[in-house]
Amino acid sequence: MTERFIRNHQFNFIKKQSDHVQRAHHTVSDPKVLQAVIFQSEAKIMELFPELNEDQRKVLEPITTCKSAQDFSDYLQKVCEHTIDFPAISEAQIKRLFPKNKKLKLPNLSAMDVSKLTYLGWLDIATNKIYYVYQDQGKFVGVEGKFTPGSKKNLCSFCHGYEEVALVSAISKAKSSISPDYYKAVGNYMCVDTHQCNKQITDVSNLEGFIARVLAKE
Repeated sequence: MTERFIRNHQFNFIKKQSDHVQRAHHTVSDPKVLQAVIFQSEAKIMELFPELNEDQRKVLEPITTCKSAQDFSDYLQKVCEHTIDFPAISEAQIKRLFPKNKKLKLPNLSAMDVSKLTYLGWLDIATNKIYYVYQDQGKFVGVEGKFTPGSKKNLCSFCHGYEEVALVSAISKAKSSISPDYYKAVGNYMCVDTHQCNKQITDVSNLEGFIARVLAKE
């Protein structure tokens, strides 16, 4: 059996391309244009995995032969069977990521579908804090930020979805160039609903960039 090789954000990207191809089957009348759309989507999917083996390629390639809604549903179900769960993490491990926070509100790990997580995120409404846990190069990292809810929807920096967002600001470990007594703040608009964000994120570059800027010491 082929080992699981698809991360959550990659599955979201594949689903997005699958939806795009399915719409093309209903809206594009020119066969050559339709074929171009199909193979362009296939190429984008393959680019996510530069070192595919033959078995993995066979999991992804059927997008070129899907035609009906059932075909696409079956295709995504098969792809989903090869997704990688978010790595197991305990409450004790999470606490160690935030050693200065003695009253840390922990997420309900048992209620989370780890197969649908790119990052672990949760809110503490009482303190207006939001927490992110991510595995970077096999090591868990944690970021704590203050959030200011907005009254309107906007684009999320992580998933690029048009959702209810909050201005999240985290203090970087890197000191400000203005004065050695001040630390830089790193902020952007992120989804309030981290579950929804995880369902939509297709690229981790902004997520990883945010975490890197916060944890950078210089």
